[in-house]
Amino acid sequence: MSGLKDLNDLLYHEIQVLYAGEELLVAALPRMIENAQDSSLKAAFTQHLDETKQQLERLKQAAELLNIKVEGDENPSMKGLIAEGEKVMHKDATPEALDAALICGAQKIEHYEISGYGTAAHLADGLGFKVVAELLRQTLQEEQNTDTKLNDLAKNNINRKAAQATES
Repeated sequence: MSGLKDLNDLLYHEIQVLYAGEELLVAALPRMIENAQDSSLKAAFTQHLDETKQQLERLKQAAELLNIKVEGDENPSMKGLIAEGEKVMHKDATPEALDAALICGAQKIEHYEISGYGTAAHLADGLGFKVVAELLRQTLQEEQNTDTKLNDLAKNNINRKAAQATES
């Protein structure tokens, strides 16, 4: 994209950035699954990997409806969040602390995605692209559900285990 002249250009940019971010996440989630120790956490990451692949398809569909290329802009923010998570995975950590750290990193990513999809859906709505807005809201709902699931796992299981491991 050569520039941002109007809200259409901004929406196109946001869709391309979201797509680039989801591609990065598809590459990162298998490492998160491999490093997770708790079976519930592994299952949550595995489910989100499947959802993320579907989200990529929705973004392709949205781009097609808008007659734009889905590839184009990079996502340095997602690269940074993933790099931060990668550093944590290479630290000397107990399995319980590592699981808590993985959730922490995953929730940072979810919050970033929630803001991105929410903004893009609002732009699409305002510009009259109702089908595109609905595709984006469907993914927004999945991202919110994943964040809630990770939060519940942390509060009701993972963080308790990590706290008990440090007391031992």
